[in-house]
Amino acid sequence: MIKIAGLSQTFKARTGAVEALRNINLEIDNGEFLAVIGRSGCGKSTLLRLIAGLIRPTTGNLLVGGEEVTGPRRDVAMVFQRPALLPWRTVLDNVLLPIEIFRQKRSVHRDRAIHLLEMTGLEGFAKRLPHELSGGMQQRVSLCRALIQQPKVMLMDEPFSALDALTREELAFELQRIHMELATTVVFVTHSIQEAVLLADRVAVLSARPGRLRRIVDVDIPRPRSFGHNAHLEHVAACSAELHQLLLSSEEAPQTSSTDLPAGRLRRPRPGTKVHR
Repeated sequence: MIKIAGLSQTFKARTGAVEALRNINLEIDNGEFLAVIGRSGCGKSTLLRLIAGLIRPTTGNLLVGGEEVTGPRRDVAMVFQRPALLPWRTVLDNVLLPIEIFRQKRSVHRDRAIHLLEMTGLEGFAKRLPHELSGGMQQRVSLCRALIQQPKVMLMDEPFSALDALTREELAFELQRIHMELATTVVFVTHSIQEAVLLADRVAVLSARPGRLRRIVDVDIPRPRSFGHNAHLEHVAACSAELHQLLLSSEEAPQTSSTDLPAGRLRRPRPGTKVHR
């Protein structure tokens, strides 16, 4: 679904050039959930903006669905740290905003919007205004807005970082459930190792700036996942410890995966095949 080859990004600044990313090579499968972690300033958000077509790479190639990314696309949605809902519009109208922007018929998508609200636990809140909702509920609305056009790719830039710990865990579990149902390709930037292990099929670890793909860690844990007491708690702890060690270590390493396969080529079960109910 997403193919990144030799991707580098350098920004011009008053004090000189700032190299954000260097020689990123990565392939993300259709329906895969990839988490991206790394220290602050390593280029995680820049990578998302490049995939979204909001900026053009300095060098390298970036393809989504076999097509070169030259600008924003309807089939690629983005969820930011804060929900950025329009305060004068109802919950339903905020969810339908992309439909209006792309001049499509609201009536065609209204039922889907209602279904998404029900899926995210917002049944009965369609006519509420954003100020009547909690922070977690507002972020659920933002998630529905991103999903309304059934995007092939959803990019998420630390969407739960402004929420309290319990709400973050609740929404992360909800996102896991939605991904299992819809099988949308997701690239999820986070500072939280816990979120990465709970949600991702693979975790891409970036080095300090300039961001380079240091390691890809395969999260081979059956779904649904939980950080409570369960049969896979030992595997969750082991994967979390590996990611902790990678982030704490200052030693640079070439692009590798946790199974010594080339980066971006990790073989894994397709989404939905590991669901244990």
